Amino acid sequence: MQDKVKENDTDHSYSWGSRFIDRHPVLANIGIILIISVIGIYAAYLAIAIFTKHGNSVQVPGVENLSYTEAISKLHNQGLNVDIRDSLYRDDFKPGYVIEQFPKANSIVKPGRKIFLYINAVHPKEVVLDDDNHPNELALKGVSKRQALAKFEELGFKNVKIVTVLGATDRVVKVIANGRPVRKTQKIPVNSNIVLEVSDGRLDALQDSLTNLEYLDSYKENHETYGNEDYDNSYSGAYESSAESVKEESEPETNNQFF
Repeated sequence: MQDKVKENDTDHSYSWGSRFIDRHPVLANIGIILIISVIGIYAAYLAIAIFTKHGNSVQVPGVENLSYTEAISKLHNQGLNVDIRDSLYRDDFKPGYVIEQFPKANSIVKPGRKIFLYINAVHPKEVVLDDDNHPNELALKGVSKRQALAKFEELGFKNVKIVTVLGATDRVVKVIANGRPVRKTQKIPVNSNIVLEVSDGRLDALQDSLTNLEYLDSYKENHETYGNEDYDNSYSGAYESSAESVKEESEPETNNQFF
């Protein structure tokens, strides 16, 4: 009898947790999900902290106006990486020196952060003024002065001088770079000394003036050949001859009156 009671007690004995899950399965599942979520979030936080080096930071040193090798060495000593973004050319910087950096000097960043450097090129950039596929023709010939100046500004030219020459229209005649005419599809450095020859549009007016001057010279020559003196003499001679004829005609009449 006692064995039977013990057996029954053993068969119907449940732990507190088992009874709670049996009685409230939905709440039990929700609790399990919350516990797993908390553990997952904490694990993710630890992983991110390790990956991003949470709590570690360095100060970015200033490397502008330094040579490329000096800048690389200085950044690597601070545990930073380097990335060259672009190679520019400026006359006020030495070739191969750092023009600009990002992030700027004294910025607080994580170890291993990439520092972007802009380096002054050893050689100036070369560009094409006119990419029209006629290499024997002069570059920008026939375009307006405004369009040519806009082109130079777009390509980064700084030393541009405008010279006006005699011509019929206000258009570009030729472009001279460092003393040589520039042709289409030809590359030239952006630091070249540019002379832009533009016609002044006075040729038509000058031709009209020359034509008027020829007319004036012709008039002067004719005036000298058939001048006023000869004209006066011929006119006076004609007048005298006519006066004499009138006098001869009038003399008989006067004589007849006396006789």
